[in-house]
Amino acid sequence: MKSKRQSSEPEKADLTPMIDMTFQLIAFFMILINFSEVDRSEDIELPLSELAKPPMEAAQHEMVLNLQPDGAVSYATTRFASGDQLKPYFERKIRDARREGLEPADIRIVIRAHEDTPTGKVQELMAECEKASLSNFALRVKERVLGTR
Repeated sequence: MKSKRQSSEPEKADLTPMIDMTFQLIAFFMILINFSEVDRSEDIELPLSELAKPPMEAAQHEMVLNLQPDGAVSYATTRFASGDQLKPYFERKIRDARREGLEPADIRIVIRAHEDTPTGKVQELMAECEKASLSNFALRVKERVLGTR
């Protein structure tokens, strides 16, 4: 009978599957990254407020609208000259909410207006939202700690 010869060299492990799995995990977690920063326009300077309070609960459906002093509105990565051009996006958001058994009142409209934006422009944007039956608003501001400037 022949016996198997044992080699004195240690066996080399094939690391290719482990490296592949590592790259797949990296790609998976990159997809899951919170892209909420995409909604924030860098050129918007929020006004300060001492009375600002964060929302008590997160909204299931939320639209973040960035409002410039000239009345231009940014939604996602698209810029519009005025809020009346957002009607198709409002309708799509309402359809998505209704598929989940929600009503338009359950959609939170977050308005991030620049600190130099006239109040009238904010009201005009809110009126456009209300035309589409969206009436749940949240205004974003920077929180100012009492006693600081």
